[in-house]
Amino acid sequence: MTGKFVVSKMKNGEDYFVLKAGNGEVILTSEGYKSNAACMNGIESVRNNCGDEKCFEVKAAKDGREYFVLKAKNHQVIGSSQMYKSGSGCKNGMASVGRSAPDAEIRDDR
Repeated sequence: MTGKFVVSKMKNGEDYFVLKAGNGEVILTSEGYKSNAACMNGIESVRNNCGDEKCFEVKAAKDGREYFVLKAKNHQVIGSSQMYKSGSGCKNGMASVGRSAPDAEIRDDR
């Protein structure tokens, strides 16, 4: 099963995307983009950076759960994960982004 990027529109009118794993679970969510072209560039940035471990940064929430962000080479955050109860779950999520993003189809739900 392959992953897919799903592009949607926020209430404020900005576009954003989520990356879903082959099982349909959301594994990465972007911030809002002012244009569809910028959103598409964000998707390409995920594809270009998801293979580099150095582009992932694990963070801890106030409640102790972990999540990760994927950053571009310029250190700008491209997307964030869900919260994970364990470090191993977080690590598996990063690996899932690396497996799913390169060949993921793009579905426009705007």
